[in-house]
Amino acid sequence: MNRTFHQTATGGQRAARLWSARGRGASGEHVVFAGLPEVELAAVAASATEVEFAEGQPLTTEGDLGHALYIVESGSAAVSLGGEPLGEVAPGDVVGEVAVLASGRRTASVVATTPVRALAWFKRDVWELERTAPEAVRRLRAALDGHRA
Repeated sequence: MNRTFHQTATGGQRAARLWSARGRGASGEHVVFAGLPEVELAAVAASATEVEFAEGQPLTTEGDLGHALYIVESGSAAVSLGGEPLGEVAPGDVVGEVAVLASGRRTASVVATTPVRALAWFKRDVWELERTAPEAVRRLRAALDGHRA
């Protein structure tokens, strides 16, 4: 795979972006993290990895083992199941949480339709966040429940 991972931003810079205008909350945060206590937001930001996907590149492939979940910061992607289109992913959306938080396998394919920049959390990061930022993980699980509904 041709994913590009970056560790150039500091935790503080990532925290600022989690609260930036790229998000979707009423006050500008990514909805899933809107209103988190500052200590939890700092833990979430410190554990994030920046990822970029080129147009046409998969973020997830149905059936593959999933090791990371993503919050899209910019760009868009198409979601499909069994080759059938299901919808679009846009900035602020959570992708890949089903595999990381529940099944281990990707339940849908998500392919970038434009260049995508996202923040990624690997399973090990989510396990650590369960200890350091439990409300953040609870919200990620709520996003998972929303996708299952």
